Amino acid sequence: MAITEYFVRYLQRRDLLSAGDIDRLRAVRTCHVAFRSGEVIVPRGRLASRSCMMLRGMSARQHPIVGRPAERAITALHVPGDFVDLHGFVLAGLEHDVVAVGEAEVEFVDHDELREITANFPHLTRLLWMSTAIDASIHRQWLVAAASLRSSAHLAHLLCELYTRLASVGAAQGYRFTLPLLQKELADILGYTPIHVNRAVRDLRAGGLIRWQGSEVEILDWQGLARLARFNPEYLELDRVRR
Repeated sequence: MAITEYFVRYLQRRDLLSAGDIDRLRAVRTCHVAFRSGEVIVPRGRLASRSCMMLRGMSARQHPIVGRPAERAITALHVPGDFVDLHGFVLAGLEHDVVAVGEAEVEFVDHDELREITANFPHLTRLLWMSTAIDASIHRQWLVAAASLRSSAHLAHLLCELYTRLASVGAAQGYRFTLPLLQKELADILGYTPIHVNRAVRDLRAGGLIRWQGSEVEILDWQGLARLARFNPEYLELDRVRR
């Protein structure tokens, strides 16, 4: 298969791509694989020969917790257009699993393709580097949100971020999106108990900010939700600039 158009949009949102850049991206050969919820997409501790990008659904980076073998910490969520484990291209192995959140589909790209791009397409190489830098920026912002926001505002920040990331590549619109996370998984991400997450969801509903039915989320008052979350999307690098 050809590389997902979501990833092309991810890059085009942030920089101008030449015709040669776009042709090379669309010539990337991929292997399309579907996963059920909870299945490991990329296992930790393995020297990888390929990297994956999200095509549909979501995935999570999941770390084992020392001394508690049955528990995992979630340190990132990935949406369509994200090159999930691109850092695995230059590392000897990953210290975490990448796991499907709900039904998910990915496209795997052989590292030989990436080596050819980095050898012959310097602009695309910088943009691949940029995508890993944005991943790191999102992780830092998660730490800031965890340290500075209370439960309802913290959840509001996550919802604002996910919608913005999805909408920026055309995977969501009209302030509606699918969030296939259980409350326990949300609790793991936010650092709360499921009871606290339930209360946070209830508070956002009661404030007329969201409608949340099953896995479908609708943001009813974007300005109000963003204000509560103190959400500023600058860390997502959505401005188109020369890189």
